[in-house]
Amino acid sequence: MRKFHIAIGVSSIEVSVQDYSVRLGCNPEVVIPNEYALWRTDTLNFSIRKVPSRECGRLRHLGWEDGSSCALTTETDVNGILWEHFSSEQQAKEIEETWPSAAC
Repeated sequence: MRKFHIAIGVSSIEVSVQDYSVRLGCNPEVVIPNEYALWRTDTLNFSIRKVPSRECGRLRHLGWEDGSSCALTTETDVNGILWEHFSSEQQAKEIEETWPSAAC
């Protein structure tokens, strides 16, 4: 099953986790304090990452979480938006490589 992926930049992980947990109706599956958070619902893979203040509230990228994906791939669409295609396992590996202390 494919889940739509949205990744945005935020100024505060802690404040954003509180807000988006209410909006999505669930708590994140992964939280890296002051750095990153990830929610998975039945249809959505939603992540936030702390970015410099000039980038807050901006789309970082879109994509698909897809169990049949063989590798994490990226491409840019005609509007310059980065799209990723990945499995949940590939996403977990990327998180653990970026933040070695993360337990995904």
